[in-house]
Amino acid sequence: MYNFYKPYPYPYYANTPMYSSHNMYNVYKAYPYPYRVNTPMYSSNFSKQSAKLKDYGSEPFVINIEEATTQNNTYRTALWTGEHLQVTLMSIEVGDDIGLEIHPTVDQFIRIEEGQGIVKMGDRKDELDFQEQVYDDFAIMIPAGTWHNVINTGKTPLKLYAIYAPPEHPRGTVHETKAIAQAAEGDHQH
Repeated sequence: MYNFYKPYPYPYYANTPMYSSHNMYNVYKAYPYPYRVNTPMYSSNFSKQSAKLKDYGSEPFVINIEEATTQNNTYRTALWTGEHLQVTLMSIEVGDDIGLEIHPTVDQFIRIEEGQGIVKMGDRKDELDFQEQVYDDFAIMIPAGTWHNVINTGKTPLKLYAIYAPPEHPRGTVHETKAIAQAAEGDHQH
């Protein structure tokens, strides 16, 4: 009854290659800037790659901080130490804590990447009147001169990173355990 004229085979694009295996990104040739056709934008094993955890300061540096933090298994590893700022990675064992401490001239930022705990802060060592539960993705700001402690209340290690301004630990600091850290620091502002 009806005669539909089909100028192209259905579907009309069935025999037209969208890309070829030797030059998959040929559609980008029209862009006004050079496009690297042989460089993949994303590697399927990218998240499986491990960065070497060491102090990279004070040169320019970029890292996936979440992956580095969760990869870290030491109590403390300095990741980057500059003149005015330091980034350290920490892993706090189940039931353990950072240890009650104060940094008289250093502001501190802590971000929890994995696990759960309690943060306690106060103006006096024997009066920690500020207390909050913390979990993945929580951030903690600690003003200089504030006593503080972070306690792991979860069932897995508490993975976090801390930013000190100015730097608190010597460049290249790596403390495998809390006991090693305490021995290295002695009574250093604790």
